[in-house]
Amino acid sequence: MPELPDIVVYQEALERRIVGQPLERIDIFSPFLLRTFDPPVEACVGKTVRQIVRLGKRIAIGCEDDFFLILHLMIAGRLHWKPADQLKPGASKLKSKTDLAAFTFPNGRLTLTEAGSKRRASLSVVRGEKALREHDPGGLDVFAMTVAEFRQQLIQENHTIKRSLTDPHLFSGIGNAYSDEILHAARMSPLLQTKKMTDDDFTRLHQAIRETLQLWTDRLRAESVEKFPERVTAFRPEMAVHGKFGKPCPVCQSPVQRIQYADNETNYCAKCQTGGKVLADRSLSRLLKDDWLRSIDEWS
Repeated sequence: MPELPDIVVYQEALERRIVGQPLERIDIFSPFLLRTFDPPVEACVGKTVRQIVRLGKRIAIGCEDDFFLILHLMIAGRLHWKPADQLKPGASKLKSKTDLAAFTFPNGRLTLTEAGSKRRASLSVVRGEKALREHDPGGLDVFAMTVAEFRQQLIQENHTIKRSLTDPHLFSGIGNAYSDEILHAARMSPLLQTKKMTDDDFTRLHQAIRETLQLWTDRLRAESVEKFPERVTAFRPEMAVHGKFGKPCPVCQSPVQRIQYADNETNYCAKCQTGGKVLADRSLSRLLKDDWLRSIDEWS
């Protein structure tokens, strides 16, 4: 799922291309995409784009007369841009079964695609600032929050730090991938309970969030200075632990570990983050029982 760095770079790329441009045409290719009916999506046709707004992991295209097209990319949704001089004359047509919608402007076309068979990405059309804010999960702006605000948000309930970081109602824009990278940078276990955190833990994690997300935002921004961000993925070779199960940690060279659950997994370094303890994988540890290796030295 695109997270804060990806969404910010999408936002900036769209601002450069479509703010000030009239939306000439909207084509919806999937019956599952549009989640609202009033106002109708056709009401935005002919309206000039005034702003691009980020709502957590959502992108809102703000048009004149207070209309907003809210895109939630979910896991596999992606945006693509083709300049007008590369478009063939005539109506927009479905090019691939992954195409969900196309938004045509005088200077180009924005296409929303979604890989896979599950249709989770969504488009909502609302009118007015109040209606827009109803789609905001309400998590703190991680670049604006103080350490005190961060601490207060975390101690409201007692959860693992991994779960709390990825809760959109607590923090804006952090998901599975960057939470792994943040926790590795902070040298903290993903299963640490929030109410067991020390003052030093809060300070260190607060700093790791800001530094990690800024680092990746800058990296992705540099890649898309002259072109639209097409290579949006949760798995990047420069990442320290996310998606790196079994590969060496860039800090200590011990193999990266994982905890699998449902469709996701948490990646971490046992030496750097858990004092050498290999955290029990919910399925694998049950299967192996007494043969489960509990320290990173045994795994090595």
